[in-house]
Amino acid sequence: MSAVAAPTRAGRTGAPERRRRPWWTAVLWIVVGFFFLNLVALVASVVVDSFGTKWFGTWLPEGWTLHWYTDAWSQFGLSSVLLVTIEVAVAVIVLSVLIGVPASYALARRSFPGKRLLMVLFVLPILVPPITYGIPLATLLYKLHLAGTLSGVIVANLVPSVPFVILTMTPFIEQIDPKVEAAARMCGARTTAVFLRILTPLLVPGILAASILVLVRTVGMFELTFLTAGPTSTTLVVTLYNAVFAAGIRANQSVDAMATIYTGAMLVLLVVALRFVNPTQLVTRVGDAGD
Repeated sequence: MSAVAAPTRAGRTGAPERRRRPWWTAVLWIVVGFFFLNLVALVASVVVDSFGTKWFGTWLPEGWTLHWYTDAWSQFGLSSVLLVTIEVAVAVIVLSVLIGVPASYALARRSFPGKRLLMVLFVLPILVPPITYGIPLATLLYKLHLAGTLSGVIVANLVPSVPFVILTMTPFIEQIDPKVEAAARMCGARTTAVFLRILTPLLVPGILAASILVLVRTVGMFELTFLTAGPTSTTLVVTLYNAVFAAGIRANQSVDAMATIYTGAMLVLLVVALRFVNPTQLVTRVGDAGD
């Protein structure tokens, strides 16, 4: 009797547990769906307002127009702002790759005392909020007369970008068999030739992935750019912030138009980045490198 009753009691006690899982799953999906619904509604309201003439007390604007985009383009000088944004992004990408890839090679191929501590120091600018080290960095750049210039903005954005390239590229280099380099050296190739002719073609996917991620990070970097930018070195995200919070009266539609331009640009960069980079694989590689 006890042997027969035991499974019955176990089945009775296990049944409510199996019933609870769909209930909690449904609640979780409802919360996640509610969050994304609010996020989509918030973005959609900005986009709709940027195309509307008047929007008071109705579900949709009274009319539709495109002149808010032309007004924002001329009012905020978006031609020069976009040019500065592109210049900063390209310069940060090139310098980050030129500095980060050789440093990644040294970290991947050499073992030395303090290597783990050095890797931790590289992680800090990525994990720590930029405002915490942005103020001392801006103070230093002002003393060096670099703040307020395009060069100062580029130097400030290099602080988190170079460690990001190093942490991204080190696992890529570790995956290449060192015997390939040894064979090239046995054939008389120097270190520079090995690095440029053998390793660089193999590292093109990793360099491309790191460059795209640095591009997305630089275009969206507000804190460091805001602290070090001047009138002629302001990027799109800082211009958007100034349009919202600076003194003066501006039409909400023109500000929303510029916000739509910025959101669209970031969305395009994100889609391009996801076509070349798998975030789960990137996290796995960085985690393996830390181990």
